[in-house]
Amino acid sequence: MTVGNGAMWVIPVVLPVVQKDFGVGRAEAALPYTLMMLGFGLGGIIMGRLADRFGLFVPLILAAFATGSGFMLAGMSTGILGFALAHGLLIGLLGSSVTFAPLMADTAMWFARRRGIAVAVCASGNYLAGTIWPPIVQHFVETAGWRSTYLGVGAVCCLSMLLLAPLMRRRPPVQPPAMVKPGARPSTDRPFGLSPNTATLALCLAGVACCVAMAMPQVHIVAYCTDLGYGAARGAEMLSLMLACGIVSRLVSGLICDRIGGLRTLLLGSVLQGVALLLFLPFDGLVSLYVIAALFGLFQGGIVPAYAIIVREYFPAAQTGVRVGTVIMFTMVGMALGGWMSGKVFDLTGSYHAAFLNGVAWNLLNLTIAVFLLRRTRSA
Repeated sequence: MTVGNGAMWVIPVVLPVVQKDFGVGRAEAALPYTLMMLGFGLGGIIMGRLADRFGLFVPLILAAFATGSGFMLAGMSTGILGFALAHGLLIGLLGSSVTFAPLMADTAMWFARRRGIAVAVCASGNYLAGTIWPPIVQHFVETAGWRSTYLGVGAVCCLSMLLLAPLMRRRPPVQPPAMVKPGARPSTDRPFGLSPNTATLALCLAGVACCVAMAMPQVHIVAYCTDLGYGAARGAEMLSLMLACGIVSRLVSGLICDRIGGLRTLLLGSVLQGVALLLFLPFDGLVSLYVIAALFGLFQGGIVPAYAIIVREYFPAAQTGVRVGTVIMFTMVGMALGGWMSGKVFDLTGSYHAAFLNGVAWNLLNLTIAVFLLRRTRSA
């Protein structure tokens, strides 16, 4: 996951230089991220279904070649459209998608006890990628240019994933339905007292909402720091710090999830993420931004893995891969929409203040859905 999810954190670093190189607006420069996240999400469903039937090995081999070739083609692109399509189709749909939702779903199938911390350790690979890749990419962008950097990243990703894929040959053992933590009474026939598809739809909407809010700082922090005069390097450091703290958050949230369940963990993460977003509004000093970036990482890291636990707790085990993939797809839709929407708001207003307010509004929607589902579990 650390290798395959690198693209998610490379784009925010190169966004300012790509915008300048192609001569486009901020929203257009965010388009590659948007298409990649849409492909990432859709690919999670397709590859999750494939992994449910055949295991992870073959999808991971495909992902290695797709990710490597996607980075290389993006590095050789002559316009923003070709750059964006390489991210959406190759890196997102066929590449990185295999190394997120399918990996979390597979991990959830291996554990009966301590499932929360196990999935959290796996999901931390996503934020470990965000910790490692931005400073490395920023260094090579400054010294070798973004195109050469992309070619190198593609080669490293392809080779590394090909070497790791054989370790994923074994299939997970068959398990009985999961038991939900105190306060919830699961039913694989009517999760939350709803039909399975309605319950999935509610989780999907929650996933869109939380990740529109989440995308604002994660996608635009480098550009935001550049606009404030602090430079892209400081923004890359903040992104790396944010995601390093996100690793801690995911591990702690995993432990919490084992005690209170996935749904309550989602609710807690939603509240804390909203608080962190509000802190961006009054403070824009350099030291303040470092502190808030760290807090944002600490507060929101457990949100997305909580969806995998919720699905495993409330739905049949045989549907884990496809339903986790479906919900995670909509979190990626949220990231894609949030990345583009924040850029569009900036283009219209000339600042990120309104974009942060937009993120707060979407976070409130996520919080509302989490409260609704928790109330449904108590009355079911």
